[in-house]
Amino acid sequence: MRPFKKILIANRGEIALRVARTCREMGIATVAVHSTADASAPFVAFADEAVCIGPPPSRRSYLYMPSLIEAALRHGADAVHPGYGFLSEDADFARVCAEHRITFIGPTPEVMERVADKAKVRALMAEAGLPVLPGSPGQVASAAEAERIAGEVTGYPVVVKAVAGGGGRGIAVAGSPAELRDAYRETVALARSLYGNGEVYLERYLPSARHVEVQVLCDRMGGAVHLGERDCSLQRRNQKLVEEAPAFGLSHARRAELGRHAVRGALSVGYTGAGTFEFLLAPDGTATFMEINARIQVEHPVTEMITGLDLVREQIRVAAGEPLGYGQDEVRLDGAAVECRINAEDPDAGFRPTPGPLTTLDLPGGPGVRIDSGFVAGGTVPPYYDPLIAKLVAWGRTREQAIARAERALAETVVAGPGVRTTVPLLRRLLADPTFAEGSHTTRFVTDLLNDAL
Repeated sequence: MRPFKKILIANRGEIALRVARTCREMGIATVAVHSTADASAPFVAFADEAVCIGPPPSRRSYLYMPSLIEAALRHGADAVHPGYGFLSEDADFARVCAEHRITFIGPTPEVMERVADKAKVRALMAEAGLPVLPGSPGQVASAAEAERIAGEVTGYPVVVKAVAGGGGRGIAVAGSPAELRDAYRETVALARSLYGNGEVYLERYLPSARHVEVQVLCDRMGGAVHLGERDCSLQRRNQKLVEEAPAFGLSHARRAELGRHAVRGALSVGYTGAGTFEFLLAPDGTATFMEINARIQVEHPVTEMITGLDLVREQIRVAAGEPLGYGQDEVRLDGAAVECRINAEDPDAGFRPTPGPLTTLDLPGGPGVRIDSGFVAGGTVPPYYDPLIAKLVAWGRTREQAIARAERALAETVVAGPGVRTTVPLLRRLLADPTFAEGSHTTRFVTDLLNDAL
């Protein structure tokens, strides 16, 4: 029995195509919404129905709720899958969907509001027994208050974060009171511009840490499991470049502890669907909670590759009220997987986006290689959205085999077009670096590597 008859996919690019593929396998019809810039994109052609919802700017298309709801109602969609980004963590959108008897495939609006405020969710997770870094008890109202908290609670260095932030934006590190004053003002201004919310909070900064996240799945009946962890430490400007699962070098005890933390935290807030709990691992192995992502992640394929589960399928089932149907003891992890984000960016120019026509797009295949892409040769990377061209995912029975397959696949990858540069050369350099091979990299690794090259 199909859980839904028709799903509107409120997103674009590779994630829209990826959701549509699962829907087709499940016998569920799909409606693709698109801006005028995406009219000829592969995800539009693949869907059963398509509707243009506005001009290229996101605020007038993919973020414009009236057009999305109108499209769902007009085309008879009984559910909406938001993908990631855009409105995927917008409680108001989920609430509007419910008002029109459309199922939002994700957590409830109340849960999304509960976990969206990153300052408040720290307190909630501390109450649930998860370890958190020293920081402000809530939002910080002034630069003077920030200095006081840094002096009395966190110490330096300290990180200023937007409570409504995400995607690595709205974050600034300060190593002294003078730097903190500037970081506070700049982060408040940036947060107001990006999110319409200038509230910020403080947290002790770990200059040398690993970024590890745990995937959870929760149904509406109180069932909850974790699907292991991913290491996302290879980042630039707090945004991920390479992810792998499982995280290399963790003891069985540490891995189990992180999983227990994530499930406990999810149950404590009444979470449903797929979500991610992010942690920082200090050099001594100490883990501290960082934030919750109330949506599917860009890097979800590495978890799918080692578990054999289709996370989008699980999202749809749970949203329809079905139980998970399995417990933690039945989750099996097999092998290792690495994901590389091929972006239209110039690493030598501060990762400046390089949109443009793709005259050549030769993406690899072969044993253990999966490609998730929203483009074909002859298409164009538009300047209005995230510059992700493709996600290259490699699986192996061992981490070494997964990395070797990813290196081989990147060597086969050819992306070319007027003015288009990509992250492929940097990705090959990262995978070949001995520091990554031995698993001693941290969130500082990419920045330090690029700085050393100057």
